[in-house]
Amino acid sequence: MKSNSNPSTALWRRTGLSAALAAGLLLAGCASTQATHPQDPYEGYNRAMTSFNDSVDKAVLKPAATAYQTVTPQPVRTGVTNFFGNLGDLWSMVNHALQGNGEKAYNHMVRFTTNTVLGIGGLLDIATEMRVERDKQDFGLTLASWGVKPGPYLVLPFLGPSTVRDTVALPADWWGHPMDRMHPVSHRNSLLGLRLVDARANLLNATDTLDAAALDRYTLMRDFYLKQRDPASRQHNDDNAGRVESYDD
Repeated sequence: MKSNSNPSTALWRRTGLSAALAAGLLLAGCASTQATHPQDPYEGYNRAMTSFNDSVDKAVLKPAATAYQTVTPQPVRTGVTNFFGNLGDLWSMVNHALQGNGEKAYNHMVRFTTNTVLGIGGLLDIATEMRVERDKQDFGLTLASWGVKPGPYLVLPFLGPSTVRDTVALPADWWGHPMDRMHPVSHRNSLLGLRLVDARANLLNATDTLDAAALDRYTLMRDFYLKQRDPASRQHNDDNAGRVESYDD
């Protein structure tokens, strides 16, 4: 029987947070308080599940990612990250189309075609060098663009931060990712494992920074996740990026 379980999808979402976690999350978190968040009515459960996930991460995933980072040369790791990012561009293209964003859907088609043909199957990110930028999308963000509210914040076992909306969207993300159609299943599962370890390796510096800070890590992760999954915040960040690029020109 074909399995649609793809636990690396939620972590893939989190890798989109990693750079900003190290650079800006700690500063933003200094203003956080312990007051109950209106979007987090299940905070007791969520904190307990966060502790469970952290224990699993420390026992299994982080050591595997650390070993992978240690023994694998940086150019190889970059190629692996690019390869999986290239596959993800296809699903981003579909979601941009579902959101009615034809220009970005076209850009991601160009990204995938360019990197697949000129980038040795996606190992090289030629499209970014050509300034065809990536804007990762998934079905949770597509539902948001259709007006579906996020619902309460949830921490899923093994997968981490989510919301009711994003949790409902996960099966579509699993089904829509190109790796779901890869056969034999043993090859697909091996790639899923590599994708998971590579994604965790890309988060090592960010999570080490958080672990070293005397702050409420749970609150920081929750607030940052909710902000990144809010279409209005994402649009605001895109607008600011556009203004910065115009100054660079």
